[in-house]
Amino acid sequence: MHNTDKLDALYRQHMKSLYYYLYKMCGNAELAEDLVQETFVRATIHLQQADADNAKAWLFQVARNTYLDEWRKLERRRKNPLFQLFLKPKEMVSPYGLPEHELVEKEYAQTLQVILAQLPEKYRTVYILREDEHLSNREISMLLQISEENSKVLLHRARKKINELMKREVDFYE
Repeated sequence: MHNTDKLDALYRQHMKSLYYYLYKMCGNAELAEDLVQETFVRATIHLQQADADNAKAWLFQVARNTYLDEWRKLERRRKNPLFQLFLKPKEMVSPYGLPEHELVEKEYAQTLQVILAQLPEKYRTVYILREDEHLSNREISMLLQISEENSKVLLHRARKKINELMKREVDFYE
């Protein structure tokens, strides 16, 4: 398969899941779009390094590195109050007129987004890759270059921390 065909196939197959992953990581839709675009620019440059058997994991590694590079750049500028606004998750669209169950789901999703933003980066990454992207512990360990046991421990700690924070934030959460 030609490189442009390979990249096109990767884009069609993984663009949405990469966007969702990066949005969960940064909490900002526009930044997530930019990070997806930058991920594919970097993927184009390093396409020869892609493992055909594990292209998804490789692409998520590129996305993670792209996110971390952006995060480090923003951290250096964090003293500027304008950048604080840039990093905060956007408010969800007004739910007026929605059925009650949709309102509850939106509130839960918004609360979860806020809680995910509070988690350490490694917990957040493992949680999103497992729960949202449905990667196996083995795939996560290869992607993050950690042991499979460590990925299980990080996932357990992330879930525990999410439950603790959720209980504080939401009265009805069990």
